[in-house]
Amino acid sequence: REVKSVGDTIVGVPTQCLQSKNVLRPQSQTLTNICLKMNAKVGGINFVVHPQVRSGFFKEPVIVLGADVTHPGSLNVKSPSIAALVGSMDAHPSKYRAMVRVQAHRQEIIADMKEMVKDMLKAFYRTTQHKPRRILFYRDGVSEGMFQQCLSKELQAIRQACSSLEHGYEPGITFVIVQKRHHTRLFCAEQRDQVGRSGNIPPGTVVEEGITHPFEHDFFLCSHFGIQGTSRPAHYHVLWDDNNFSADNLQLLSYHLCHTYVRCARSVSIPAPAYYAHLVAFRARYHIEKHEHLDSDSGSSFGDGRNMVVSEEMQRAVQLSDRIKANMYFA
Repeated sequence: REVKSVGDTIVGVPTQCLQSKNVLRPQSQTLTNICLKMNAKVGGINFVVHPQVRSGFFKEPVIVLGADVTHPGSLNVKSPSIAALVGSMDAHPSKYRAMVRVQAHRQEIIADMKEMVKDMLKAFYRTTQHKPRRILFYRDGVSEGMFQQCLSKELQAIRQACSSLEHGYEPGITFVIVQKRHHTRLFCAEQRDQVGRSGNIPPGTVVEEGITHPFEHDFFLCSHFGIQGTSRPAHYHVLWDDNNFSADNLQLLSYHLCHTYVRCARSVSIPAPAYYAHLVAFRARYHIEKHEHLDSDSGSSFGDGRNMVVSEEMQRAVQLSDRIKANMYFA
């Protein structure tokens, strides 16, 4: 953890750690996965969606955003939550840039969303020389009870970020919540449709009626191959859609994004940008561990739960070195 923390925040060099057993007794699959990670960290491209099947959504400049907030353990009543935002930097999309903020303990709404999105849009323009005309935003980890609050505050922050860059700049925004923590499981009606030793549903299975909301736009998508146990489909809730996606187009686009995850040659359970945001937030926890102990001793950053004020030292701890900001260091 110390190696990754120093590499990310001080030296600005991508790091790849290996266990001794994988060096002494290497296996081909392990080496393949390590090479995939290393290639992504130094700016390479592992997977792209084939042009013949890629959505027409990407025919014009588009940025795909993923966001997540991770919280400390249930017994921890002081440590801050960490908000992460990733954004695509190419037309495939395959390369992503990450930003991190520390915020109050167990605060789910991203407090600094406006500035994070603003910086991400600037980075997109520097990289592509284009302003995105559409924004596709995947938000991970929000419970149904917070949908309205998340939509009203975070969508408004995204709009404010766009208008602050240029008067009249209003790209179309599609705001999608992705949920994995639910109790819905899908099974094949016919045994011949089952795949794998566990008899799971095949990847790409979509359910959009019967068990979904009667009038809101939501659907279940199982995008991964269930290797062990019963597959858990992701539950997608489309809270806002300026881009007028049809149900089929958004489902297919989300499924394609599940195949662009750089760490493995299989499709994963949620779209890559949402997955990356989770990795970034989890990685940032390494960076603040020693600062948590220091601030806890001094009492500088802790108040009563959500009203605590995060210290400047804690915020600086998660800021990346300028040399690595454009890299997928989190891969």
